[in-house]
Amino acid sequence: MGVVAVLVASVAGFVVSSAWYTAFGTVWAGLSEAAPERPAPWKMAAEFVRTLALVTVFAGLSTAVGVDGVAGALGLALVLWVGFPVLILAGSVLHENVPVRLAALHAGDWLVKIVVVALVLGVWR
Repeated sequence: MGVVAVLVASVAGFVVSSAWYTAFGTVWAGLSEAAPERPAPWKMAAEFVRTLALVTVFAGLSTAVGVDGVAGALGLALVLWVGFPVLILAGSVLHENVPVRLAALHAGDWLVKIVVVALVLGVWR
């Protein structure tokens, strides 16, 4: 997977995630004191780096397991989404009393982000 594909997928994932929290900002603010009115620039930069790391891992894993095309990338995205963020967020609900709606909000973000990443990388192949 090329550097350009990873960068494009990272920008796309970052943009869709930003749109998600913009759309659900009021819900987020009602569920968490951590929801900022406007995120600090350094936090936005850090979030882009996190997204870049996600895309790099996804690209490397998809290459390692031989995923080719959009359908395979979407299948991998779904498996990774359930296997990691969904289970981690479920643990936060069970063990840290995180509200289910807050965990669902974050799980939704992870789903749309990883689907967009999968689509971009799947098309790129």
